Amino acid sequence: MVDYASRAAVRARRREAADVASFVKRLDWILIGAAGVLVAYGLWAIGDITRHDVTADPRYYLTRQAVYVAIGVVCLVVAMLVDPELYRTRWRAIFGGTCFLIAIVLLTGPIRGSKRWLDLGFFRFQPSEFGKVLFVLALAGFLAERSRRLNEPRTTASAVGLALVPIFLVFLQPDFGSALVYCAAVAAVLVVAGTPWWHLGVLAAGAVTVAVLVLGVMPAAGVPLLKSYQQQRLTDFVHPDSDPRGTTYNITQSKNAIGSGQLRGRGPQNATQTTLNFLPEHHTDFVFASLAEERGFFGAAILLMLYLLVVWRGLRIVTLAREPFSAIVAGGLVIALLFQVFVNVGMTMGIAPITGVPLPFVSVGGSSMIANLIAVGLLLSIHVRAKAARR
Repeated sequence: MVDYASRAAVRARRREAADVASFVKRLDWILIGAAGVLVAYGLWAIGDITRHDVTADPRYYLTRQAVYVAIGVVCLVVAMLVDPELYRTRWRAIFGGTCFLIAIVLLTGPIRGSKRWLDLGFFRFQPSEFGKVLFVLALAGFLAERSRRLNEPRTTASAVGLALVPIFLVFLQPDFGSALVYCAAVAAVLVVAGTPWWHLGVLAAGAVTVAVLVLGVMPAAGVPLLKSYQQQRLTDFVHPDSDPRGTTYNITQSKNAIGSGQLRGRGPQNATQTTLNFLPEHHTDFVFASLAEERGFFGAAILLMLYLLVVWRGLRIVTLAREPFSAIVAGGLVIALLFQVFVNVGMTMGIAPITGVPLPFVSVGGSSMIANLIAVGLLLSIHVRAKAARR
């Protein structure tokens, strides 16, 4: 009897070991490697960019960012182990919780002139950053639940109506950049879900109409919806050389930093735009300009290629997903990431308006880093289950 029990325990342990080995084997190791190198590259860049920011502690920002990375890696592993089916069946709770957290921010006092953060004393975080992930999960669950009714205009209208709730709440903070990221995610999940093209055409026409009203008609009528500084940013984007010592100072200094880097960069010691603080927010919004100044075209190109590798693996996971919900989630997360990279890099070079969107995995900030690593964990979870389903 004892021998039988011991043999059963041995077989159980072997099955568990085999399951763990199979799980590890099904992981997308190229995505893991690309994300890992990207995070390490960002830490290396931040270490050099911020070494002159805090005289008493040259490694202050690097240490903080490393702590955020450690927390994010733990969250990545947890997200990777959870079956995406859990999110699909609980999309209503996820949506409600996301809207609740974003709405609470509006009731708190402003930090740095806006209401974007929740201060818990020991940790301050930005719900809208986590909302970029949770929002995609909720909207994907809604569309997957109605996969047989995607041809109905009511389904598309309902999805857009749901999406407008958190978008409007984020816009009120005000956080115009994050609101744009949410809009890009909405477009992605609708396309991946299989929404008819004529629905998308109507939505695109509606978006253009709203943009014309918000940016042109209503300000001309004396009823502006954007804050004065937001309007100024759009005006400066159209006329970047209008006031290089005033309203267009940031973008002028950013272009100077990127141009001065040339091919090989000026190095951390000679990057005067960064070290002498001519470039504002050089460790957050304009971190790409600082990297380009210190490491030149080659350093910036390496970063962009790493992003491209992550996006490629993410899009591949969309095609491998075992069911519609997972495919929609993967598509929304990848496009949201790509959009943030494009907007951040674009605004530092003057080809996109300044919106305050952080550069994923590089800009200093705990909320952005942790949320992006969670997104990678979700992609890995989808990949593992897709490989298992194909077997």
